[in-house]
Amino acid sequence: MPRLPEGEIRALVSRTFRAAKMQADMADDAAEMLVLAEMMGIRTHGLARVPAYVARLRDGGANPDAVPIIHTPAPALRHVDGQNGLGAAVAIRATRAAIEAARDVGMGAAFCRASTHLGALAPQLLCAADAGVAAIFTTNTSPMIAPQGGNRAVIGNTPLGIALPDPSGQHVILDIAMSVAARSKVRQAAAKGAPIPDTWATDADGIPTTDAAAAMKGLMQAIGGGKGANLALCLDLLAGGLSGAAMLSEVPNANLDTSATANVGHMFIVIDAAKLIPPDILGTRINDARTLMRNSAVPGIETNPPRLPGARALASLASARQEGIKIAPDLLDSLTALADDA
Repeated sequence: MPRLPEGEIRALVSRTFRAAKMQADMADDAAEMLVLAEMMGIRTHGLARVPAYVARLRDGGANPDAVPIIHTPAPALRHVDGQNGLGAAVAIRATRAAIEAARDVGMGAAFCRASTHLGALAPQLLCAADAGVAAIFTTNTSPMIAPQGGNRAVIGNTPLGIALPDPSGQHVILDIAMSVAARSKVRQAAAKGAPIPDTWATDADGIPTTDAAAAMKGLMQAIGGGKGANLALCLDLLAGGLSGAAMLSEVPNANLDTSATANVGHMFIVIDAAKLIPPDILGTRINDARTLMRNSAVPGIETNPPRLPGARALASLASARQEGIKIAPDLLDSLTALADDA
């Protein structure tokens, strides 16, 4: 696969969104977040998402004219109306607003309504950590998990993101969904006709399955069973319930209906870490934690050693910035065609 520099790929993705009549600065923000996801190794939520997002912009599921409206109901709070814009662009603007609040009062929180699918939290977490703030992020999604004791999808695969800033740039970044595996992995397996582990999902009757195609008609399995389902539920209530967005099964599946108004909710909480602890001391403490993790490795086993969350993503990011971003020729052709379709 060819490798292209970050700037060239970002410009191409931004042109693609602008060709779909998206506001120029929003297109730039969305492109930045999606390219970051790609470079961090989160390819299921990176460049591969662009064609689907363009379809939503053109079919009415996302608003190309959106410019988020940010209200300040209290010194530490920002309430963001995303105007049904692309989630990646809405999210980074809300993150910046939360950071601005934290600079003034030590902590900041932005709650977003009227947004669309966000995807990976890691790019926003990286931006927060680069700004020197710790972060706790979440967003709701269309339902794909049954509640404990239930037999139909009511709860979204609500992710949890946590970041701690390290002045060396080796931040701690955790971005996990509440399902055993991401639904995008099931979708990829179904497209290839490949099997999946029976712990990932169920079929339409609620029976665990290794058939990815059957799993796409069924439910995702939550980590920890009922505990994971309830954690996803409560995160959804924070992101959707407090913001005034849709919640739980109110959130439509935009993959099935690209014209549906999703009204997705996000929550971004940040802490100005320097107001609690000097950055160099925090960096030392994070490095101490890194050492403790390494020292827990099983003797004689060198593959996949213990590490702090985010180490692999940051290594992937550094490699992509040095060597360029790998992109499949068919995806590159698709993006180029969309960018030229003004």
